[in-house]
Amino acid sequence: MTTTPPDVIRCAYAELVVTDLAASRAFYVDVLGLVVTHEDASALYLRAFEEYLHHSLVLRKGPEPALGVLAYRVRTPADLDLAEAYYAGLGCRVERRAAGATRGIGEAVRVLDPLGFPVEFFHEAEHVERFTQRYDVHGAGALSRLDHFNLDTPDVPAARKYYEGLGFRVSEDIQDDEGTVYAAWMFRKPTVHDVALTGGDGPRLHHIAFASHERHQILHICDHLGALRKSAMIERGPGRHGVSNAFYLYVRDPDGHRIEIYTHDYYTGDPDNPVITWDVHDNQRRDWWGNPVVPSWYTDASRVLDLDGAVQPVVERAEPREADVTVGADGFSFTGGAEYKLGEQV
Repeated sequence: MTTTPPDVIRCAYAELVVTDLAASRAFYVDVLGLVVTHEDASALYLRAFEEYLHHSLVLRKGPEPALGVLAYRVRTPADLDLAEAYYAGLGCRVERRAAGATRGIGEAVRVLDPLGFPVEFFHEAEHVERFTQRYDVHGAGALSRLDHFNLDTPDVPAARKYYEGLGFRVSEDIQDDEGTVYAAWMFRKPTVHDVALTGGDGPRLHHIAFASHERHQILHICDHLGALRKSAMIERGPGRHGVSNAFYLYVRDPDGHRIEIYTHDYYTGDPDNPVITWDVHDNQRRDWWGNPVVPSWYTDASRVLDLDGAVQPVVERAEPREADVTVGADGFSFTGGAEYKLGEQV
């Protein structure tokens, strides 16, 4: 087997299966403000304002909500050959896809990765207008770019090892005194993460996240949903994470897919960027202000398709779950008492 993985630059796009394209368009375009690159009877291709590749989100009509694929951009066309050989060596199913197999995307390699997720690697993509300075169409809640994926997987250390094999590094994680790892944040671009690994039943997609520049843009999305009398789509937040330090909001789309709006994390590009480890009992790890986490945030996630479009079976997590040690009798996440110091928590 080859020991050379593809050179991943960043997370690049996700494809979600949705059941009602009109309802999805009303949410992603009319509320979140994403730009439509292309639409037809079967799919919507969307991007945020700073993005010049064809899309960062595909919404494809299907019979039940699911994750269709997660895509990473690689540095050169030659990395596609590396990806094909690397995953064949891991014993994974691998498919070479011709340019245009996904609208706007060049030649690509799709795999069912060792964690059970459908993943695509590509280099070339169609360029479209970058709306960075199209302030006339931004709107008050403008989203700038895709930021990360968050995945539910039963064995976080095994998933971390797999992503480290692809050259990802850990920025932060959550553990306990017994060494149980509940989550890890991993990056290729110099921010806190391109992918987060959350310990839970999987493979499932916990969320995808788009970045905004300002906190007020997140607050505007809350106001917009309130004005539409659709505040029930706000699942959690707004607030500030302890992990990542980012200001956040979690919303659920009409099919229940979870979208995070995210801003103000930090730079991780230096080679000696330190790993921050949080204690699972620290109330400020998930919300810096100590606000409780709603139960659905721990339990709900999107199912995942294989390369044939069939829903993948879900494997239960055998180790303790974060919710098991933090969610109290009132149904909200909170543990009390201890004081913690950032970076020295376990």
